[in-house]
Amino acid sequence: MRIVLGIGNPGRRYENTRHNIGFLILNSFAEKNKLSFIPSKADYYFSEGESGENPFVLVKPATYVNNSGLAAIHALDFFNAELKDFLVVADDVNLNIGSLRVRASGGDGGHNGMKSIIYHTGSNVFPRIRIGIGSEFTKGEMADYVLSKFHKSELGAIESSAGLTLQLIDAFTAGGIKQMLDFYSKIKED
Repeated sequence: MRIVLGIGNPGRRYENTRHNIGFLILNSFAEKNKLSFIPSKADYYFSEGESGENPFVLVKPATYVNNSGLAAIHALDFFNAELKDFLVVADDVNLNIGSLRVRASGGDGGHNGMKSIIYHTGSNVFPRIRIGIGSEFTKGEMADYVLSKFHKSELGAIESSAGLTLQLIDAFTAGGIKQMLDFYSKIKED
C-alpha cells in the first residue's frame, strides 16, 4: 500500500492558497483518476485507488498544516504502510515559483507541516515533493504570504509544476520511490 499525503489547511478560507498546494495537487490527481475523498475516522480525508495492481491512498489532513503529522501517523498505521511507501507533497518558500525538489528523505526545510510529520513518525526518511511557492514577502510576513492566493502571473509556472507533479505521483503509485526518482532524473536531464 502506498500513501500520498498532501499538506494543506482545511476549509474554504484556505482553498487555492500557496500553503494548500499539496491539497490542490491531490485534488487534481483524484479528479484525473475519477476518485473522491471521504472522511476517515481520524483527522483526514482519504481516497483509495489502484495503479495497475498497486493499491494507493490519497490523504488530506483535516487538521491545520502544523498538525499534519497526526493524520500521517494515523494513515500509516491504519493502512499498514511503511515510510518508504509514504510520499508527502508540500509547498516550499525556499524554492522559486513552480520549481520542484524531489527527495527520498530530508529535513523539514522550515516547513511546520513537514516538521510535524517528522516528529510524529519519528523519522525523516520518507519521500517528498516540494513545490516552490516563492518568497516575495518581507520579514515577519511569511504567514500572510503562504496563506495568500497565487498571482495571475504565477499561474503558468504553478500549472506546469502541477502537471509534472501528477506524473511523479503516477510513477510513485505505480512503482514506488525508485520509479519516481528514476522518472524525475530523466526529466531533469532533458
